[in-house]
Amino acid sequence: MAKTIQLLLTSTVEPLGIVGDVVKVKPGYARNFLLPNDLATPPSDEKIAELATARAEAQKDRDTRRQQREEKVGKLEGYELTITRSCNDTGLLYGSVSQQDIADALKEEGYDVRARDVRIPHTIKRVDTYDVPVKPESDLEATIKLWVVADRELDLGTDESPDMEFDSDGELIAQAERQEQAEEGEKGEKPADEA
Repeated sequence: MAKTIQLLLTSTVEPLGIVGDVVKVKPGYARNFLLPNDLATPPSDEKIAELATARAEAQKDRDTRRQQREEKVGKLEGYELTITRSCNDTGLLYGSVSQQDIADALKEEGYDVRARDVRIPHTIKRVDTYDVPVKPESDLEATIKLWVVADRELDLGTDESPDMEFDSDGELIAQAERQEQAEEGEKGEKPADEA
């Protein structure tokens, strides 16, 4: 059995190709998706000639969208976006900020950005500033500055609150745990004259 087969696209299929393209696909993809949905057909010279004008229009449309995305990337580069979220006194968000949240906020600002264009490695869970890449195509990328701010005044710097430490996951280390760790560290060390 062939590992790939050639088909002529009768409609544009993202990201496979545009109408009139002859593409190589796996047999299962062709049998289960492309052929039953009339998105492709076996290639022939007559069919290719029939789809020539539709291909030219699709190519023109693709070029127009590419130009719009290049302009969008140019406008987005260096843009600063602020998102306000509820958080606890240490700045840990009760919810999180996801790709969809950032895309929705950019849409409200007038930028047509899809959630899949926003490239963050994980959801954002702390009040802070982040550099977020927006990548509408593999070779087009802009970096925006995201400010995640608390919905209220945080009281992190007062003398009444004890010094706070966080572990690598952003979890607060309790005062008792820190004291135990310090005591264990002291017990493990030998005085210099005993060594």
